[in-house]
Amino acid sequence: MDGDGVATRDDDDDDDINDPLATLLPPQEGGGGGGEGGGGEGEDDPAECNQLEHHHLRSVNATIAIRQLPSRGLSFQLWPAATTLLHLLDSYVSDPTASPLSPVLADRPRHRRLSVLELGSGTGLVGIAAAVALGADVTVTDLPHVVPNLQFSVDANAAALAAGAGIGSVRVAPLRWGEAEDVRAMGEEEYDVILASDVVYYGHLYGPLLATLRWLFERSERRGEMVFVMAHLRRWKKDSAFFRKARKAFDLEVIHADEPRQGSRVGVVVYRFDWKRKRTAKCAAPLDTVSSDLTSNSM
Repeated sequence: MDGDGVATRDDDDDDDINDPLATLLPPQEGGGGGGEGGGGEGEDDPAECNQLEHHHLRSVNATIAIRQLPSRGLSFQLWPAATTLLHLLDSYVSDPTASPLSPVLADRPRHRRLSVLELGSGTGLVGIAAAVALGADVTVTDLPHVVPNLQFSVDANAAALAAGAGIGSVRVAPLRWGEAEDVRAMGEEEYDVILASDVVYYGHLYGPLLATLRWLFERSERRGEMVFVMAHLRRWKKDSAFFRKARKAFDLEVIHADEPRQGSRVGVVVYRFDWKRKRTAKCAAPLDTVSSDLTSNSM
């Protein structure tokens, strides 16, 4: 679907939206991978700490283990769109020609490993899966208070990384959206693909998320080839504001849409974001000042 199709999908006030509107995580779901929501601090429930949830990647015959801590808040739970990206990564490795991710991944450079950044990693399922299935060098990120549990999940998958493509790696870094110093602290690594799932939910985070994305693209010498892939389960009509803002800097395309789950009106939609070519020559602004129009507007 082209950019016009995205506009129609996201700007139509009569679009179906999942119920109930007041909840972010559907009943009976394990949660969802938008780590930037943040949960409350507190002591871990011992029962939660000892329970690992396992997800099998058939393409490489490996199993990923993650730890959810629901009592700690939304950032510590697995959200619906994360499992969609997991399945897409798995199916891509099994049959690249039939995968909606093929245009994103198939043309990556052959002389080096794929470099992937995940935003709002939460439990880390998607980023770890990318490292295991694709043999990619992955950086998973989230808020500082989420990082210890994210590191726990990464450490729990040493065997999966060895059993998968065998060459992937995962590192953990704190990243607060809209904070330039956090982007700087991550170093100068160039990314081929940025991934995110269920990160568009709180209106006041739209601006900081887009500012962080623009900083990441604008500092990259490979910005013209870098791609942002975002899986999103629409919950509120206000979500369209994020996409209107995003189209100022990115070309958007829908590359996949799940069928609605039972009790839902719409399913998870996966978007591809490409840097607008006409912006390539306008990327000399300092990290502190660029994207101020986004961070100053809280929706």
